[in-house]
Amino acid sequence: QPDTGEQALEIVEALVRSNAIDIVVIDSVAALVPRAEIEGEMGDSLPGLQARLMSQALRKLTGAIARSRSAVVFINQLREKIGIVFGNPETTPGGRALKFYSSVRIDIRRIESIKQGQVVVGNRVRAKVVKNKVAAPFRMAEFDIMFNGAQVGISHEGDLIDLGVELAVVKKQGAFFSYGELRLGQGRETAKAYLRDNPALVAEIEREVREVASLGSVAAPVPEEEPVQ
Repeated sequence: QPDTGEQALEIVEALVRSNAIDIVVIDSVAALVPRAEIEGEMGDSLPGLQARLMSQALRKLTGAIARSRSAVVFINQLREKIGIVFGNPETTPGGRALKFYSSVRIDIRRIESIKQGQVVVGNRVRAKVVKNKVAAPFRMAEFDIMFNGAQVGISHEGDLIDLGVELAVVKKQGAFFSYGELRLGQGRETAKAYLRDNPALVAEIEREVREVASLGSVAAPVPEEEPVQ
């Protein structure tokens, strides 16, 4: 782990220039502490140090990233401005440079917890694209991030159910979900569990969802030819 923010960003630059890494993730911008702050005393007022550090680093990194095959992801945290009565009081550490230099900015927030009984097994998350230089901005998506046993990461089955209901591929009647004449289960988590146990059904629903949404079809399994008598 780097000792200072300067050291961390120098490592990022070296990795980007090496072209040996596909994705570099900085977690997080708020934790990039400038050397002067580390060497100073507790309670010292050092305004703008982190913003200057990020501005200088991004000026150097932008060209290197453009010439490399690496994607650089900066994770940041939210802070609140003091004394704001009107408007959004939320801000992000590190100044404005990262907002200007970034190609895509995504605001990700937990909107609810997913439970099995009394145990929290995941989070329902909303992601909003607040800036996009490579596609349409201001799109929004909701998905499940699971962290329980076999369910780890973004739930593919949850996405299929949400898109299926939205595109009328999967029907929802009350708490029950069904696909054609097949009942998937009562409640969203039960339907997700049923899909996890039936990968062939997942592939079938995914093909239909992609077809209806015009996303392009996934490769279907090639049927075996019957022997000629």
